[in-house]
Amino acid sequence: MNLIVKDQFQRRIEIFNWIILAIVFIPSLIFSPIKFSLGVLLGGFISIVNFYWMDRSLRSAFEKNTGNIKGLVVGKYFLRLTLTAIVLYFLIAYKTVNFIGLIIGLSVVIINIIAMVITNLTKNNFLKEVK
Repeated sequence: MNLIVKDQFQRRIEIFNWIILAIVFIPSLIFSPIKFSLGVLLGGFISIVNFYWMDRSLRSAFEKNTGNIKGLVVGKYFLRLTLTAIVLYFLIAYKTVNFIGLIIGLSVVIINIIAMVITNLTKNNFLKEVK
């Protein structure tokens, strides 16, 4: 049972994560080597999956209302961090992807959140000036 409804701002972030990944991936596919494009795609996918996983683990921790929420959240955080580190290690160690492309892909969620915050702040300031 999902007692906590997602905020509209979070929904927009989730949708725009995929849009920004496409905006970065498609030109890299056209103009860059395949390893670079694969790095962008896999890095973006890893960061978006981590974003969803973090959301899901926090929601489940607060919906259960158990006494040890802190331990549960920290445990899931370290599990997610460890699995991400293992995946990144294998991608880099076996030279499956280009390192710079991977970094660009991993930055997709951060770029999106910063852009959304700036957009909302400027929108709110503009509305205050109009009033």
